Order: sequence, then structure tokens, then C-alpha cells
Amino acid sequence: MRTSRLMGWLLVAYGCAVLAFLYLPLVSVGLASISKARYLTFPIRRYAYDWYGEALASDTVRDLLLVSLKVAGIVTVLSMVIGFLGALAFARYSWRFRKAYQKLILLPIFFPQTVLGLALLMWFNTVGIIPSWKTAVVAHLVWIAPIATLVISIRAYSFDPALEEAARDMGATTWDTLREVTIPLLMPGVISAGLFAFLLSWGNFPLSLFTTGADSTLPEWLYAKMVSGYSPLVPTVGILTVGTSAVLLALGLTAALIFKRARAARNS
Repeated sequence: MRTSRLMGWLLVAYGCAVLAFLYLPLVSVGLASISKARYLTFPIRRYAYDWYGEALASDTVRDLLLVSLKVAGIVTVLSMVIGFLGALAFARYSWRFRKAYQKLILLPIFFPQTVLGLALLMWFNTVGIIPSWKTAVVAHLVWIAPIATLVISIRAYSFDPALEEAARDMGATTWDTLREVTIPLLMPGVISAGLFAFLLSWGNFPLSLFTTGADSTLPEWLYAKMVSGYSPLVPTVGILTVGTSAVLLALGLTAALIFKRARAARNS
């Protein structure tokens, strides 16, 4: 009894240590964002919330937010579409080069992002494309779309093909089967892939650094300001970025829950 209690306390202590390791850096960023001092010092002696007002009123931060949202939003939508079609291609159908296609489409996941970003930048320059936020969308897609494909394919492998065959036996066309059976069954995986895609694109730094050109995303700006001219505005924008991610993640999970309940009500 005493041994099991001791083991329980050790597991609790281990869990607390892991949580502290994961979240204390974020807490320190939050504390730095409300420091009245212009330079980073700990412990913080004077607190103020003026930096949040300055960040929200800054045209620069607003432009950075807009660019980051455009890139992440477009990457999310395209990754969901590409991932859905790619997952169907190698998880639901048998064809001659399916295994080779599966390996090739997942290969970019294992490339170092700095090497991938440099390669894409050189390719853009070779074909005469001027880097901008649009080329950053392409760069993010090269790395993130395979991840979305992998996430959706896990769901595609898990459902029974007999459901599609039963729909076709009842006279449903290919489009009807896709709309009424395949898409609803894969939708949880598609939504999960969309959330992954958005968060990975929203916080991506290496690919954006190489491919945004004159444009800039929030991670790039945070790095540049941290290197060249730190002020509490840097952690403030960082906290606002995390807050935006949390809000959008909550909206995505809410949409997934609404879809699940609507589907359950439809089937009942």
C-alpha cells in the first residue's frame, strides 16, 4: 500500500515537472509582455499593460497579422483539399504505382525546412518568380500538404470500403457515394488535418524566412526584433499570436463538434 502511494506521488511529481518544462517558458514570455522596463530583466519589478495597446494600435503588427493569416488560411484550405485527394489516391484505390506515390508524397516531411526553403528560393529565382507571401504559400504547402495527407489517410484506412460498395449497389452514383458516404466519414480527419495545417503554417519560421521576400510574417518579425532591437513589444506580439492560435483552434474544434452532432442527428 505504501509502495503504491509512493509511486502515485512520484507520477504526480513527474507530471508536474513535465508541465512546468512545457509551459514555464510561455509563462515567462507572458510576464515579459507586461513589464514596464524596456529591456528584459527578471525578476520583473514594475508591471504595465501599455505594450498591448501599442501592439493592437500598430499598423506594422496589423500588416504582419494580415500576411500571416492570408498565408495560413490559404495553406489550410489547399492542404485539406490536396490531403483529401491524396489520401484517397493511396488509401482507397489500388493502382500500379501506388506505393511509390505514397513514399514520394510523404518524403518532403523529412526534409530539413532550411534546406527545403533554400531549394525553393533558388527555384523561384531560376524561373523568374519574385518571392512574396504567395511564394511562401507554395513553400508551406510543399511541407504541410504531405502532413495533411498523412493525417487524412489514417482516417481513410480505418473505415470499411463495404460502406461505399453498399451505396453503389443501391444505385448511388460515384458523386453521390463521395458526397453521402466518403466525405462524411473522412471529415473528422479532414478537420484535424486543417487544424494541423493552420498551426504549422501560422508559426512557421524557416520556410517563411527564405520565401516571403519583401513581405514578412509574425515569426519573422519576432525573430528580427529579438535580434536587432528587443522591447516588451516582442513578447506582447508573441502572446497575441498564441492567443490568436488558441481562438482559431477553439473555433475549429467547435466546428468539428457541430459537424459531428449534425451528422448524428441526421443518422438518427
